[in-house]
Amino acid sequence: MPSTTIPDEHRADALTLWAYHDMRHQVHPADVAIGLGSHDIGVAVRAVELYANRIVPRLLFTGANALTTIERFPRGEAVHYREYALEHGVPDEAILIETEATNTAENFTLTRQLLDQRGDQVHTAVLISRPYQERRAYATCRKLWPELDIVCTSHRPPLDEYVTEIGDADFVISMMVGDTQRMTLFAEAGYAIHQDVPAEVRAAYHRLVSAGYTSRLIG
Repeated sequence: MPSTTIPDEHRADALTLWAYHDMRHQVHPADVAIGLGSHDIGVAVRAVELYANRIVPRLLFTGANALTTIERFPRGEAVHYREYALEHGVPDEAILIETEATNTAENFTLTRQLLDQRGDQVHTAVLISRPYQERRAYATCRKLWPELDIVCTSHRPPLDEYVTEIGDADFVISMMVGDTQRMTLFAEAGYAIHQDVPAEVRAAYHRLVSAGYTSRLIG
């Protein structure tokens, strides 16, 4: 069974990445909340909170499946998020889903296409992602949908509580390492805007890679 305990020797570096990816945006009223598909039901949890607090009048969940989500959400990420929202009091008419996206870039391009096809005018959005995907979500959206006014948020308990919720410390750390790499690689490839990476974040990333948290790295 996977461990839910972060090894002491890797805790400081994991916390460094965890803190770095927190955009610390102040959430304010917007036209829609866009929940990015992943293995983390916390995206739907945060979306329901925003709707219940009248921050947004509707939710849009986007995501098909990936290798990391097919067992947890066999009917698709956006579908499961929608089901959670319905079970927690969000009316069906306040929820849209996009069920084809398989990566972060497609989350935005296909969401935009869906809204355009419906004739919906969206100028402001709250982006909801995994806690360690906030910075990459922001950078990708700013590149692919620059006119959309966005803030980022996530379901973000303390890291140890989050690991317990997910159920696998190695998986969470490997995902954080992978998102850190993708943030830089995708900016270099033109899929996202550049984000500064402080020296302490780069050092933490490299130590975790050397420690073997490499399952989510590209190449």
